[in-house]
Amino acid sequence: MVLLNVVYVFIVSFFFGLLITLEGSRVVVNSQHTNNWAVLVCTSRNWFNYRHIANTLAVYNTVKRLGIPDSNIILMLSDEMACHPCNPFPAQVFHSKKRLKNVYGEDIEVDYRGDEVTVPNFLNLLTGKSPRELPISQKLLSDENSNILIYISGHGGNNFLKFHDNEDLTSEDLAHSLEQMRQQKRYNEILILLDTCEAMTLFRNIYSPQVLVAGSSHHSESAWSHHRDKDIGVEVIDRFTYYLIKTLDRHDADSTLTLEELFQVFHKDKLLSRFGVDSSLFYRKLKEVPVMDFFAKKTAVKPFDQIITSTFTNFPVSSVKIMNKSKNTLKFLESNYNAKEDKFIPRKTITQEFAC
Repeated sequence: MVLLNVVYVFIVSFFFGLLITLEGSRVVVNSQHTNNWAVLVCTSRNWFNYRHIANTLAVYNTVKRLGIPDSNIILMLSDEMACHPCNPFPAQVFHSKKRLKNVYGEDIEVDYRGDEVTVPNFLNLLTGKSPRELPISQKLLSDENSNILIYISGHGGNNFLKFHDNEDLTSEDLAHSLEQMRQQKRYNEILILLDTCEAMTLFRNIYSPQVLVAGSSHHSESAWSHHRDKDIGVEVIDRFTYYLIKTLDRHDADSTLTLEELFQVFHKDKLLSRFGVDSSLFYRKLKEVPVMDFFAKKTAVKPFDQIITSTFTNFPVSSVKIMNKSKNTLKFLESNYNAKEDKFIPRKTITQEFAC
């Protein structure tokens, strides 16, 4: 049986261009992606929906901690809870009644806020149809090598997700946009996490390959809040996001935690609803997918000579000679070309440290 499993993994690797990593007794099939993006969306406004903003900001802080830079994060917040007149802690948002971390920190970069968070803007973002005049920070510049995490918190219903309580994103809208992304080669793999009521109904019509979806509830089920902060006066986080963040807080970017292990956390006795996942369009098995394929920055490992070349690409025409090599340090003699004398003139010695 073990031999058959190994053979199966290698067959999958051959056909879908995946890399195999043996980790102890586990076989992990690594994605061939070269970059990561995160689209994090809160679709609710009004003070009583404080927890939806806190949910989204908690995920934002987590992916940043794990290495995805703001340049690769699209953050959409429908309301300004940090500046809301009901907020007893101005310019701060907390996702726990202990208030140990302000998730609306000084280095937050909100890309879409307030009335900019609409269904058309969200769909245009995914499909690359945003107006040309928009700044780069508001565009999803993904490609066929991108793994994309899409996290959404808000109010949902049967087959739809509310934006601002006045317009709906339907399951058909989402499905057709994902297919456009596939045709335009805008992703390698997509993971969508939805923390709303009746979450799984929004995924009914998806038909594009390499899209993995998970939600906090099924049809006719609510998504429940976890706890309230008596000083803030409202609930500050939902149950699904609470256990998601609690689990990820125990891991760093090098973690080998798999999606199967992460999803096992979401028991009904914790969520008070049935967690759902649909991997029917996803080629890898959940037990073979590292969580960090979606939550952490992908760091490409370059050959040694490529590292040296890329380090000096901004220099003038020059010759770089390796003078000395120790464990993690290289010493170079960098020389500039002198056209008059038609030779390289030694200019300076450079010591460069590498994490390799």
